[in-house]
Amino acid sequence: MLNVYLSGEIHTDWRDEIARGAEDLPIAFSAPVTDHAASDDCGVAILGAEQNKFWHDRKGAMLNAIRTRKGIEEADVVIVRFGDKYKQWNAAFDAGYASAMGKSLIILQPPEHDHALKEVNAAALAVARTPEEVVQMLRYVLDGTLPG
Repeated sequence: MLNVYLSGEIHTDWRDEIARGAEDLPIAFSAPVTDHAASDDCGVAILGAEQNKFWHDRKGAMLNAIRTRKGIEEADVVIVRFGDKYKQWNAAFDAGYASAMGKSLIILQPPEHDHALKEVNAAALAVARTPEEVVQMLRYVLDGTLPG
């Protein structure tokens, strides 16, 4: 069983596309909480309200970090998606953490991010443009099958 952690952008269904494409492969996927409101508010929902937004965000970030660290540490492959919307600092952090841990890293991003992500891409073993390419990579890694 290959353990794959799906990190990064939460505004599109790229995770579902990869999971559907890899249904026949022996892969266990894990990911951060992708419900934006739940992810942002988990700390105060569990530990109590904060008047200061910094501490509100920090409580949530610390709880989310427990899940993220576990997912990355248990992963054989970490896939980090950088999307078109927003600056995804958390995705860059996850890519750096995975790289520092020696994890096999695949970056999924559009070509227009190539320059901004050049250091992240240099740390990756592969850079994909589409979820389909990621599925093809995973299939090749597991059974040596090429597309087509």
